[in-house]
Amino acid sequence: MEVYLSSVETLPVPTLAVIEGWAIGGGLAIAGVCDLRIATPGSRFGIPIARTLGNCLSTENYARLVAGFGAARVKRMLLMADPVGAEEALACGFLTEIVAAEALDGRIGDICERLVSHAPVTMRTAKEAIRRLIHAGIPLGDDLVAESYGSRDFRIGVEAFVAKTQPQWEGR
Repeated sequence: MEVYLSSVETLPVPTLAVIEGWAIGGGLAIAGVCDLRIATPGSRFGIPIARTLGNCLSTENYARLVAGFGAARVKRMLLMADPVGAEEALACGFLTEIVAAEALDGRIGDICERLVSHAPVTMRTAKEAIRRLIHAGIPLGDDLVAESYGSRDFRIGVEAFVAKTQPQWEGR
């Protein structure tokens, strides 16, 4: 999935994520690689993998989430499996704005009109500079991914998820 996320993240034009409802797991990862994010008031954001599948994210995704939400909030989202509401996501800077559902289409049009009137080279270089800053010094995390996805707990999590039951973690 990382190759797809990186492809969206490195597009040479501004990207806008529109969240209407829940952005959980992969949906949050997709929103996280976009440059701007707007959401409806009832939207929620989360990464409940400690409660559900028992897997982990790539270090790149951890870096993106920390850049968007802040380290303490991401720890809460991951360790406690607590979702964050739209107001909190706006307050920490992850969201650009919150828009009522009935006004969403109009606001999307306004944002797009504004973006197309700006200098493309300036926007492209700003996007890339910020992407490089977020990704600077990200350590390799293949060992963490292998540990998580190769664990008995991950197999238990997947089986429980498919069966719609509560996983009984073993810690191995």
